[in-house]
Amino acid sequence: MRYGFAMAPGNPERRARGEIETLPSGSLRVRVYAGLDPASKKRQYLVRTVPAGARAAQEAEEVRAHLLREVAARRGGTGRPAAVPGGAFGPASGLTEDEAKPGPRRGALTVAAIARLAGVSPPTVSKVLNGRPGVAPDTRRRVEELLRGQNYRRPEKVTRAACVEMVFYGALGQVAIEIMRGVKQVVVEHDLAVGFTDVLREAASGRNWERDLLSRRPAGMIAVQMGVAPEQRGLLAAGAIPVVVVDPTVEPLQPVPSVAAANRRGAFAATQHLLDLGHRRIAVISGPLDRLCARERLDGVRAALAANGTPLDDKLLRSGMWFSFEDGYAHATELLRLDDPPTALLCGNDLQAFGSYEAARQAGLRIPDELSVVGFDDISYAVWCGPPLTTVRQPFAEMGATAARLVLALSSGKAISQSHVELATTLVVRGSTARVSAAARSRPGSAL
Repeated sequence: MRYGFAMAPGNPERRARGEIETLPSGSLRVRVYAGLDPASKKRQYLVRTVPAGARAAQEAEEVRAHLLREVAARRGGTGRPAAVPGGAFGPASGLTEDEAKPGPRRGALTVAAIARLAGVSPPTVSKVLNGRPGVAPDTRRRVEELLRGQNYRRPEKVTRAACVEMVFYGALGQVAIEIMRGVKQVVVEHDLAVGFTDVLREAASGRNWERDLLSRRPAGMIAVQMGVAPEQRGLLAAGAIPVVVVDPTVEPLQPVPSVAAANRRGAFAATQHLLDLGHRRIAVISGPLDRLCARERLDGVRAALAANGTPLDDKLLRSGMWFSFEDGYAHATELLRLDDPPTALLCGNDLQAFGSYEAARQAGLRIPDELSVVGFDDISYAVWCGPPLTTVRQPFAEMGATAARLVLALSSGKAISQSHVELATTLVVRGSTARVSAAARSRPGSAL
């Protein structure tokens, strides 16, 4: 969206009124005509970018007024520019018409134009784009903010490493291995390797993982079970590194391509399975509810119970801090001590279900005779425990393969028709669930 330039009646020369353009990032770019360059005879503009925010429109109007006064001062021969309000992007810079116009890629300026706006040299901007050292922290932040605000994108024809980088936040065990296996199956067909970054370890050592990624220039990045902040995504996009997220932890603030399992449907199916077995006192141990998948699974449980006319009893709901064995054990122990205990446990993942097994063992309850337990994920240990665990299978390898195909398509400049892919889950019924038995009905406090 743009607004602002005006022509004086009967005067062929453009009179500066200022133009304010809304960039894709939400920032506002202010551009005021400042006359012709004496050497090139091209139109010159004063340009300033205002970061997105609640006061962005007001600040942009203030900046435009100051830039108009600066132009008036120049034309009046004072030679002294008017003061411009301070901010993250420093003083306004004069750009030629070619530099001030949107570039060939999504409104981006050139490296030289970014350098002039930031008040640095083009090689400094190049260092920032490539994640190289030798740039002062304040300067680096200023350039990074300009790259995001101006929606800069590196030209298509860049040298990329023969690698797709996978980025995790902490170790994810077998889940990570399965997703990586799926990614590997796809990228090897394109003569690419798979790299690995642990954001938690990088942060602990004081390193900046996204800048390290820029320096390696992979063909693309696949983030697994972690969020990508708009600032990180903007910087990676400026470096022409496409990003796809597997199992996003939150709803993205910006449209980032993603792949996930059908968590809600999987939890609905698991709940319906228990209802079909006659269970009505069904307890839920969810994952942390700040995680998108945990909320979706809980929504699926509630929907199935509501459809059956059996709303979830809040006394039977527990939320784990992590998807961990310890959460499952602690919460199951508490639930099984209730005056009216549950006859079935729906767990947020398999690790929580294993913790519930131990709580049942210590309580002297037999699974599934006196307590049915359902997990989520279907990791390999689900088959080995006793009894084998009924669980909802997530297609982790297929999720990784799908993410790899998406990121390679983006890397080659292709448009993708679907920004979010949801893959089907499967209820795998094993030995940990059974019909409500007389033993379960006779447990102390049971209402069944």
